[in-house]
This record gives sequence, C-alpha cells and structure tokens, in this order.
Amino acid sequence: MSYNAGATASPGSSQATFEDATYAKVTWRLLPLLFLCYVASYLDRVNVGFAKLQMLSDLKFSETIYGLGAGIFFIGYFVFEIPSNMILHKVGARMWIARIMITWGIISGGMAYVTTPEMFYLMRFLLGVAEAGFFPGVILYLTYWYPAERRGKITALFMTGIALSGVIGGPLSGWIMHAMPGIWGHTGWQWMFILEAIPSLILGVLVIAYMKDRIRDAAWLTEEEKKLLEVKISQEESQKEHLSLSAMFSNGRVWLGALIYFCFVMGLYGVSFWLPTIIKTTGVTDPLNVGLLTAIPYAFAAVAMVLIGRSADARRERRWHVAIPAFFGCVGLLASTVYDHNTTMAMASLTLASMGILTTLPLFWSLPTAFLSGTAAAAGIALINSLGNLAGFVSPFLVGWLKDTTQSTNAGMYVLAVSLVIGGLLTLTLPAKLVNK
Repeated sequence: MSYNAGATASPGSSQATFEDATYAKVTWRLLPLLFLCYVASYLDRVNVGFAKLQMLSDLKFSETIYGLGAGIFFIGYFVFEIPSNMILHKVGARMWIARIMITWGIISGGMAYVTTPEMFYLMRFLLGVAEAGFFPGVILYLTYWYPAERRGKITALFMTGIALSGVIGGPLSGWIMHAMPGIWGHTGWQWMFILEAIPSLILGVLVIAYMKDRIRDAAWLTEEEKKLLEVKISQEESQKEHLSLSAMFSNGRVWLGALIYFCFVMGLYGVSFWLPTIIKTTGVTDPLNVGLLTAIPYAFAAVAMVLIGRSADARRERRWHVAIPAFFGCVGLLASTVYDHNTTMAMASLTLASMGILTTLPLFWSLPTAFLSGTAAAAGIALINSLGNLAGFVSPFLVGWLKDTTQSTNAGMYVLAVSLVIGGLLTLTLPAKLVNK
C-alpha cells in the first residue's frame, strides 16, 4: 500500500512538512492528557515515601515494614499486568485507562486510614492491582499512533511525567505534611493521601470524554492525515516479528528485555521510595524543605530525558543511549554514599543518579516495541513491564532491610548501582540492527 502525503498538502509544501505537521497535531492532542495521567499515577504510587517521614513514627512501623509495604504494590501489579493489557487491547484504551485511574484514585485516598501493618500491606497490594496495565497500556497505545522512529522522543516526553511528579509532588507533599496536621483531626500524611488522590479521579473522567482508541476514530484529523498515519503504522507492522502469544512467552529477547528492565527499575524505585529519607539523613528535617529539595533531581532528569530521547531519534541509535545513562546513574548513586552527610554534594550526586536512571526508562521502551507487534506486543510489553516491576518490590524491601540491619542506606545504594551497570551491559548485547530504528 502506498500513499503520497505530499500530494494532499498545500501547494509548495513537502511530504516531510505535511508529515511533521500531522504528527505535531497528534502529539498536542494526545500527549498532554496522557502526561498528566502519568504524573498523577506516579505521584499516587510513590507518595508513600513522603508519608514515611511522619507515618512510621505515628503508626510505630519499622523500616522493614515500610519497605515491604512500599514494595508489595508490585505484587498486585505483577499478577494483573498481562490480563489488564490484554483487556485494553480488546476493549480499547479509553475506557480501560479511565477505569484504572478512577479505581486507583479511590484506593490511594483510602491509604489515609491504614492503622496496622496488615492494612498497609493490603491497601498497597490493592493499589497495585488497580494500577496494573496503565503504563504498558499507554506504551502500547503509542504504537497505534507513532512509528518507531518517532516513539523515542514521544515516550521520553510522556515519561517525564515521572520527573514532573517529583518536581510538583515533592514540594506539594512537603507543604501538605507541614501545614495541615490537626485539621479535622487528620495528620499531615493522611491529608497528603486524600488530596493527592483527587487529580486521578478527575483525570479518569477526562479520559472518557477526550481520548480516542484508534486513528480512524479521531474526528479532529482530516481524512488525508488519517491515511498518512495509518500507512506509516501499517508499513512498520509489516516489518515486525509477528509472534503468536505462546511464541512470545518463549522468545529469548522478551525475557532479556524483562531482565534489563528489572535492573533499571531497581534503581528507579530505590531512589523514588528512599530519596526523601536520604535527604533527611543529610540533616534536613522539615518536611517542606525535604519536599523542595526532592524537586531538584527530578527537574534536571526531565531535561535529560527529553534531550537524550531526541538524540536517540536523530541518530537512530538506541543501545548506547540506554547504556550510558545507566552507567552515569551508577556513578551518582555511589557518590551519594560518599557525601551522605553533606547536603550540597549529596544533592549533586542524587541529581546525577536521577538523570541517569530516569533517562534509561523511556529509551528502553524503544527496544521491545521495535520487534513486537499485534497481540504479542500487548502481551510482550505487559510481560516485560510486570516482570521488570517486580524490582519495585525487591528494591524498597531490600533497601529497608539493609537500613534496619546496617543503620545506613549506603549498602542499599551499592546494590542499586551494581544493578544499573548490569542493565546497561545487557542492553549492549541486543543486536543493533534489530533495535536501532
């Protein structure tokens, strides 16, 4: 099937200009809402790291209890990830993503009323069940609209939601916990859970009203624009490896991808769940100041994610653009242990670590989406994401246990640093011709 997009464009404009304008139109329509959803989702997932500053003393929880509760989210996430993504592929992203957001908003707000370790574990598990399928669902959804050569930058823009949730969520969480204790009989950490759940509920309703499942459904595109997008996707699908669902589970590259992602997620959630604690260890005690400082690493990481994503797309190179940031993340984590009682140097080290770790994530997703298609893509992306996110269970629990055992977070940072190096080296084992698109 062939289609000359330039023939439909205004006189004197080129096919490339028409194509760029069409994709810009798609991006401005889809990305802001998806981006805000990811900000809300990530904030609801990791704000327990701020609650910890007050919650542990109020409820008499140990660091190990906190680490297990923070991580048990990913058990529920793991169990329901693949079924959730398969349902999304069948029923459409609009209704399923809306369902995910509304249920996780309700459960996240309910976190304000936990009183025992068992309740804490249960609510975190249910939050993982509710959120399962959101991230891989969006990654899959982007493959319906963007070809591989454009997805690196787009995925990086979407995943800066992680960084923005830190830029916004850190100061917001710190302010709520600083300013609202005692209001209507609630503690600061209880108010934080309640108030930060509201955006997820609102955005869930907006998804129903605003999103479209497929190119063909988009009334805001002209017929010429729809044909251009459909042809680009069709051409890419024809070049992918069309695996059956059973073959996908036995595909070595899928499992290698899951192992690589596991290594990177170890670093991500080690930092996300423990960054406020690490900053507090350097001598900063006021929750508001801790929140303001956590914004710094995430702000720099957001810039790095976008710039390196653009570089990867421009050069059609993926492997080194994933591996090198992973190695820098390792250096940053190791440096943070050297300067663990110097706030300025610790913040510089944690900023470097965050830039490296967060940059690996969107660029990693350009690897499996380059060779998976159709139902195998839905299941493969979900399998990689769910297995990789088991590190979200292992990482905070391990860091918490090591902190209880050694009275320091340094041993945990060493483990995370090694994990990043392993992930970077494994990335370089993927064939360049397979993923550099």
